Amino acid sequence: MNTPITLATEVSVLIIGAGPTGLILACDLARRGVNFRIVEKATDYAVGSRGKGLQPRSMEVLDDLGVIDRILDHGLLHLFIRSYDGTTVLGDHDPHDGRHRTPDVPYESTLMIPQWRVEETLRLRLADWGVGVELATELVAIELNEDWVTTTLQKGGTQERVRAKYMIGADGGHSFVRKSLNVGFEGETWKEERLMTGDVRVHGLDRDYWHMWQKHKDGMVALCPLRSSEMFQFQAQVPPHEEGEPSLETFQRIIDERTGRTDLKLYGATWLSLYRANVRMVDRYRVGRVFLAGDAAHVHSPAGAMGMNTGIQDAYNLGWKLGAVLNGARVSVLDTYEEERLPVAASLLGISTRLHQQTLNDRQWRRGEEVLQLRLTYRGSSLSRQDDPPSSPLQAGDRAPDAPLHDHDGNPVRIFDIFRGPQFTLLSLGSQDLQGLNRVGERFKQHLQVYTIDRGPSGATARCNQLKDDQGHVLHAYGGENGALFLIRPDGYIGFICGSKSIDSVESYLELLYDER
Repeated sequence: MNTPITLATEVSVLIIGAGPTGLILACDLARRGVNFRIVEKATDYAVGSRGKGLQPRSMEVLDDLGVIDRILDHGLLHLFIRSYDGTTVLGDHDPHDGRHRTPDVPYESTLMIPQWRVEETLRLRLADWGVGVELATELVAIELNEDWVTTTLQKGGTQERVRAKYMIGADGGHSFVRKSLNVGFEGETWKEERLMTGDVRVHGLDRDYWHMWQKHKDGMVALCPLRSSEMFQFQAQVPPHEEGEPSLETFQRIIDERTGRTDLKLYGATWLSLYRANVRMVDRYRVGRVFLAGDAAHVHSPAGAMGMNTGIQDAYNLGWKLGAVLNGARVSVLDTYEEERLPVAASLLGISTRLHQQTLNDRQWRRGEEVLQLRLTYRGSSLSRQDDPPSSPLQAGDRAPDAPLHDHDGNPVRIFDIFRGPQFTLLSLGSQDLQGLNRVGERFKQHLQVYTIDRGPSGATARCNQLKDDQGHVLHAYGGENGALFLIRPDGYIGFICGSKSIDSVESYLELLYDER
């Protein structure tokens, strides 16, 4: 019997996969008014903690998308690790000791939050735009040409043909999209290094610490409390001689053997998994009108909480570029996705691999600044340019820092508040050339907002929004002489830096992206 096929429908963007990567991209496209669909092969939403660490840069993305308060309510910052040797407590320590919130860094350390909670939060945000995930919808065929990606989606006993201007494969490490396009996925599987993990309830253990037993001959075991739930995430190294699949009985046996305690009882498991260490990444991020993101493009060791966060950054980088091109920007903007993200993924893959070995061999859990992803930079990208730049600690391609200021009426406002949304932001430290600023702001008004930032009292309001750096936080974070110009991309990175007399250069930069007459 032939499977019924519905008539082809058209959409601007089709997202395959509704994990954190696909959902971040969906939220970013939704706020830009892009016509898209997001489909997921699974019949139910994931319930496992899986990745449980959100890095500060990812939290800034979630801030931009308007969900950070809910994320913070359901997560834990500065969770102390309590280390044991059997029943003996060896001590407590904070892996992020000494890191504190500052005016330019509002989220200073890793937030412990289960992945399912992040996904739930993003789905709720997506619903605010009237969009939902299409569950039980599997991609089964792809056809490419110069103008469209034509796909076949299977849902129950019916197939649907969908034509999309662009498609994103965010469908995980076993990506059907990647395999169908024959994209290389280079790396290795460490077959001897396995990890049993799952979400369980635990009787007899407090929820104030991340409990770790690291000295047993068969490897470490850990129980991490998951806030806003009754669950702990269980993690245990599996020795080479260990056979079998994960089960609650196996988890209990490991706890009994490696802790030496008889009072800890595990029950109520909601998710069980066996992880084999994989370190792999693609040799390209794009095939024509199809892009790869998240685990479909790179898989990491869980050490350092890199996987979910790198996928979030992939989506955040790609979202504004897709939105811009679909709204009239030059198609060449999309070439910069692979240019910027492939080397970043390669670097972070190396970091997560090193942390994996360090954790197993040295039992060290202190994490360096590199895992926070605040120093992630696109210096060297074709979108990162400077023209007679002022003295500044920043370069084009760097993350644009946050800072508190006041608006023209004296109301407090953050730099991140004015960045929020789908547009570029031009910051002028001082306002010597209001005529030039107004001209550029008017010419690119669909894509650009312009602000002047002054140290002293605000003057008469021109077309440019005026802000006051009355505490000097912008000056400290951005540096620059009076009149320095910083053009901030929609994803919060600095695209262009120039001096006060270079407003024409800002205009030329934007002309590379948009053809506005």
